[in-house]
Amino acid sequence: MKLYGTSLSPFVRKVLVVLAEKGVEVRHVPLRFHDPDPRFRAASPFGKIPALEDEDFRLADSSAIIQYLERRHPEPALLPATARDLGRAIWFDELGDTELFPLLVKPFVQRVLRPRFMNQPCDEAAVARCMGEELPRLFDYLEGQIDGPFLVGGTFSLADISVVTGFHNLHLAGEAVDAGRWPRLSAYVAAILERPSFQAALSARQG
Repeated sequence: MKLYGTSLSPFVRKVLVVLAEKGVEVRHVPLRFHDPDPRFRAASPFGKIPALEDEDFRLADSSAIIQYLERRHPEPALLPATARDLGRAIWFDELGDTELFPLLVKPFVQRVLRPRFMNQPCDEAAVARCMGEELPRLFDYLEGQIDGPFLVGGTFSLADISVVTGFHNLHLAGEAVDAGRWPRLSAYVAAILERPSFQAALSARQG
């Protein structure tokens, strides 16, 4: 099995965490998006990461890949069994992908990607606006959702993976959740990132 995509991507990181939780061995190929590698493009025709190659089967998109892996390697289960818990886990997966990711990645783009890979200056005003005006409403929401070590059903699941994966990019940009304002969220993110599966994903090659 091969997984294509740099571990700098929170979406690639999601899949790496799932693979580690399930104990599935994978060859990680840390390509960036739109890489011309023909095997990568066979799995991801539009050049997006991550992409998976499993024998003669190829698939792109982190959520699709995780659904595939959950059926292919069902233990330990990362999708809840009950209808309500499953619905909430999918909701948090969507929240992580479409609401959290675009904002958590803004400081990372400005402070890491622009100067390192684009030869462009950082826009600190954009970082300040993101941290001061855009992210707080999401942090407020998550603070109110956390009442234990995990988001759904009292056990680690896709919900936790999808919500927390982007916070590493925030940390790479030198920002973090204000523990004084959002104590539950701050402690929750720190604890999830310390899981062995997340530590393995964070140490994966960036490319």
